[in-house]
Amino acid sequence: MSKQPKGFIPVMLTPFKDNGEVDYNGLTKLTEFYLNAGAAGLFANCQSSEMFTLTEAERLAVTKHVIKIANGAVPVVAAGTFGGSITSQADFIKRLYDTGIEAAIVITSMLAGEWEKPEQFDERFYSLLQQTEDIPLGFYECPVPYKRVLSASEVKQFVDTGRVIYYKDTCLDLGLIKAKLEASESVPSFGLYDAYMGHAVESLKAGSAGLSCIQGNYFPELIVWLCKYYDDPSKKEEVAQVQQFFIDQMDVMHEVYPVVAKYFLQKRGLKISRYTRTFVGVFNEKVQTQIDQLYEAYQLLYQEIEVPIIT
Repeated sequence: MSKQPKGFIPVMLTPFKDNGEVDYNGLTKLTEFYLNAGAAGLFANCQSSEMFTLTEAERLAVTKHVIKIANGAVPVVAAGTFGGSITSQADFIKRLYDTGIEAAIVITSMLAGEWEKPEQFDERFYSLLQQTEDIPLGFYECPVPYKRVLSASEVKQFVDTGRVIYYKDTCLDLGLIKAKLEASESVPSFGLYDAYMGHAVESLKAGSAGLSCIQGNYFPELIVWLCKYYDDPSKKEEVAQVQQFFIDQMDVMHEVYPVVAKYFLQKRGLKISRYTRTFVGVFNEKVQTQIDQLYEAYQLLYQEIEVPIIT
């Protein structure tokens, strides 16, 4: 998960059967799809995975299945904090780490309430460090139940412990991302992965280790391509075109997500259901038409910049 080379870490979907059960055959195909696209790692059991709707046993089973299919090809991380006492959260992190993950990811909103001060968060995180032995950890600024964004000074003090190796940033603030990168630059084992594609190129140029975005659940090979060519002078025009494509299509990919992403992947040939345990809105004719148009636009873009479509 280090800063070199740049890479794409998918925030993985969880395929479900139409009866609501986890579809492990679908999860196999989806994992292989990310790997074939060139993913540098995998983030299992995250918000896109509908982690809050999974039981504790399912969180472990889904993560273990992803690790099995990845078979050491890339590192896997997974969220490990879901509320309760620090002791109970530490206990689950230990069980999660035993599945073979590279790092257990701390959901920032799960260590302190929205009304609580940074000092309270810091105190609990240090307690979590003490109770999880030498297990590598990371942070995820998950927007649910609320988004807790860490400051650059907090990032520095936590990364300086040597235990924090991964950060999924959702602050949407390029200036703050640059400050976090500067604060953590002395620790080569640490990598910050940006979730916001609106400034993806600038974030990569500033020193982000890579990208970890929902757009990778539509066209992962395009994110991989951008991580490779973002600073290549010979690809300057194509990079600008791809960056504008993400800006233009931002709203479409977020509406009724992750249902729309699963529909898009169906169009790409993946045998998965659109079923989600979380109600995210109505997948109506208008939404379907928008995704159909996105599908046509992505195919045209791939032809123009000569990105091979993986299956």
